[in-house]
Amino acid sequence: MKGSNMLIPESWRGFNLWWLIGILFYLPGLISAQKSSTPTGKKAAWTIKHTVDFEVTGDTLGDAWKKILWTRLSLRDPAKSKNVTGVKLLYSSTGVYCLFWCEDQKITSTRKEDFTDLFNEDVVEIFFWTEEKHPIYFEYELSPYNKELAILVPNLNGNFMGWRPWNYSGNKLTRRATKIYTQGESVTGWSAEFFIPYALLRPLANVPPRKGTTWRINTYRIDYDSDTAHWWWQPTSPNFHDYKSFGTLKFD
Repeated sequence: MKGSNMLIPESWRGFNLWWLIGILFYLPGLISAQKSSTPTGKKAAWTIKHTVDFEVTGDTLGDAWKKILWTRLSLRDPAKSKNVTGVKLLYSSTGVYCLFWCEDQKITSTRKEDFTDLFNEDVVEIFFWTEEKHPIYFEYELSPYNKELAILVPNLNGNFMGWRPWNYSGNKLTRRATKIYTQGESVTGWSAEFFIPYALLRPLANVPPRKGTTWRINTYRIDYDSDTAHWWWQPTSPNFHDYKSFGTLKFD
């Protein structure tokens, strides 16, 4: 009817009335969806792509990583730092590749030997819980100066202890490389790239993974500047060994 749109506000003229009714009908659902929280713990999914094996150099611009997006870790306490931490993952027929980028202005790393308490200085960490039926997982740490800690951790009702690999040689050895980035005389960050062979993870179940396999996983970074800052992919409490709060790694 001519003139019927006089009942519609001036700014709405020309809009389809049924379109408007539809918007009003679905609006509560849209608001509810926007308020829904991001999945955490086991419900949080990280998909890992397959690759052919490649050399580990510590370079964040390596060809194998170019099509893989960074997964950004969250600060446990945002007031502790403004630096960014990112992680990329790939897997091959022989093991898992990991790449960390750590924005930083001060490197705190003095340990000159492997298998020491690296977590008391700047470090990146990754945890693989390959089978939920067994409270045993693999932990790997790497410092800015390429010192490593690789341990298997039995965790029985919160009582945990790391065990070093036996006969750590040959195809059990990791491959690793780190780089420290500077601009002039100022440090801007560091990267850590490493390869964890499936041979090192045996006899854990679900190893090696196949397309469709799922593990539980978490990644961390600790930075010791004027204040200690912690990053994680999935929140844990009271410490990093809260394995039941790990996310899910899906092999594509």
